[in-house]
Amino acid sequence: MLRSLFAGISGLRVNQTMLDVTGNNIANANTVGFKTSNTVFEDTLSQMLTGGASAGAGRGGTNPVQVGLGVQLAAITSNLGQGSAQLTGRSTDLMIQGDGMFVVRADGEQLYTRAGTFGFDETGTLVAPSGARVQGYALDAAGNPTGAARDIQLTTAGLTPAPPAGTEIASFSFASDGTLRAVLSDGSQRDIAQLAIADFNNANGLERVGETAFRGSANSGAAELGVASQGGRGTLTAGALEMSNVDLAAEFTNLILAQRGFQASSRVITTSDQVLEDLVNIKR
Repeated sequence: MLRSLFAGISGLRVNQTMLDVTGNNIANANTVGFKTSNTVFEDTLSQMLTGGASAGAGRGGTNPVQVGLGVQLAAITSNLGQGSAQLTGRSTDLMIQGDGMFVVRADGEQLYTRAGTFGFDETGTLVAPSGARVQGYALDAAGNPTGAARDIQLTTAGLTPAPPAGTEIASFSFASDGTLRAVLSDGSQRDIAQLAIADFNNANGLERVGETAFRGSANSGAAELGVASQGGRGTLTAGALEMSNVDLAAEFTNLILAQRGFQASSRVITTSDQVLEDLVNIKR
């Protein structure tokens, strides 16, 4: 009888977690770059009532008799599938079509995100809404990425060869490979930097850290940094954002499933309590 009580309690616990995960998915249905989570359940240990026996000369074999002891949470997995595109027309809004994540640095920590809502701050540095600096590569005279990833700045400083004194940036754009191209006031075009794109052996192993960002973990593997359109990484689309990949129809279905699972588990507890009450009354 106590087994059914504890099984019912475990059912309440995991279905509450499913409600929490589903509620968070629904709340982020309009969050740029958000990736949904899914709950995975598994049964707990089973109590052996009768062990299995092999066949003998005068009797066939018998199967083990076991009673389950409830359910537990096996995992909360991330669905990293592509979200739909939303055109914004803003030249600093960027979307990755395919695999990979933008690389940003905040307070000395390197983070990764699919949310490409970027803009330039007062220093000309490309930043996320949180202020995290977007990482990229400087370009050599041939336009090839060089050196380690660093902050992307919209400036003529450091260009090779150096432009004439007094030359300013008139406009800019991002190419599909993440190259930041500037049109200078003298009419010439120069490639300033190229966005860094990170890939992982196990992207599902990344940890969520809020602000639609992830950090690497022991099971995600080290970030493999590169640029768009190379090494299996996707291409970039400027003037668009990747929206949340939440499927509201599926989430409302999960909401019903979690609710019914919670109700059924509570019914198990109520029924077990009634049976225990009947036993006490028999004793009286």
